[in-house]
Amino acid sequence: MKRESEFMIRALELAARGLGHTRPNPAVGAVVVKGGRIVGEGWHRKAGKDHAEVAAIKDAARRAQKVVGRTSRTSGTSRTDSRFLGGSTLYVTLEPCSKPGRVGACTDAIIAAGIKRVVYAIPDPNPKNRGKAKRALAKAGVKCERLMDSEVGYVASSLVAPFAKHVATGLPYVTVKIAMSLDGKICDDSGAARWISSAHARRFTGGLRERVDAIMVGGETIRRDNPSLLSHGKANPDLVRVVVSRSGKLPKSAQVFTDGAPNRTLVFDDARKAIKELGRMGITHVLCEGGLKLARSLAEDGLVDQWIAVVAPKVIGSRPVNAALCGEFASYAPSRLGDDVILNAIFGG
Repeated sequence: MKRESEFMIRALELAARGLGHTRPNPAVGAVVVKGGRIVGEGWHRKAGKDHAEVAAIKDAARRAQKVVGRTSRTSGTSRTDSRFLGGSTLYVTLEPCSKPGRVGACTDAIIAAGIKRVVYAIPDPNPKNRGKAKRALAKAGVKCERLMDSEVGYVASSLVAPFAKHVATGLPYVTVKIAMSLDGKICDDSGAARWISSAHARRFTGGLRERVDAIMVGGETIRRDNPSLLSHGKANPDLVRVVVSRSGKLPKSAQVFTDGAPNRTLVFDDARKAIKELGRMGITHVLCEGGLKLARSLAEDGLVDQWIAVVAPKVIGSRPVNAALCGEFASYAPSRLGDDVILNAIFGG
C-alpha cells in the first residue's frame, strides 16, 4: 500500500501542473508502472489535448522505443504499445473517462496499451460517468480499483474541487483572498492598500494566480491601484481577468486594458451575474483578490467556497500603511484554539 501511495503522490504532483490551464476539464495526473518502477508520466495540459492517461501511455511508449533503438513517429497510441506496456499498472488521480469527448475515451487507450490494472485516487464527481470506467475495463479483462488512502484522497479531491462544483452547479469555485493587518484593516484611512503583506506573501499570491482560471477585482481596485493582475512571478497565459464595476467607469489607460492582453479582461456590473456568466463560459475557479465590498457581495450571495486571509505583522490604526508599525518580532506564531486561530505577535527591539 505504501508503494502504491508513493506512485499516486507522483501522479498528484503531475496533476498540479495542469491547474489553471485545463478548463472546463479537471487537472489530472497519471503514471505507468512496470516492474516496480515508473516507466511513463503524463498530465492533462489543456482541454482538447491528451488526457493524463493517454499522455502517460505515450510517454511510456516513447521511453520504451528509445530503449530498443527506435524513434516513435506515431501521433497516438496504438496496439503496438502493448509490446512495451503489457502487464503494467496505471495510477491516475481521477477515475478514467469511458466516453469519447473532444478526445478519445481513456479506457480505450488503456485497453489498447495492454495495461492490466488501473488504480485511481477518487471517483469521477460527475454522477453520469462515475463507475463506468470500471465496467468498461472489466469487459476487456483490465482490473480497476480505487486506492483507499485518506490523505491521497483529500489531495485528489482538492485538485478537482472546482471541476466538481462546476459539474454540480454550473458555477465556478470561488476563492476569496484578503491581505490584512493585525488590527484587521485592509487599507489605511486614505484607502491605500498596496503592499500590506510581504514579498513572500505576494509570491504566494502569484502562485494562486497560476492555478486558477480567472482573477476578479472590484472597479475601485483598478481605479486606485492600477494592477496588472497577471502575476507576482510566473504569469499564467490562460488567466482571465474580471472587473466588477457597477458604474462601468474605468480608466481606459488601466493596465488590464493596455498591457497586450485586453481580450482577457471582462467587465461586469454585478458580481453574481459575473459568476454565472463565467460558469457558462467553462471557467471553473475564480480568485477574488481585490475589494472588501466585492468579497462581501459574493459572500452574501452564498458564492464563496474558500477564504484565504494573509495577516501581515503590522498595526495600521489610523495612520498610512507606510507609517504602520512593522518592526522586528521577538516571537510570531499562530496557534489553534478550538475553531479559532490565535496570532501572537510580540514586537521586539
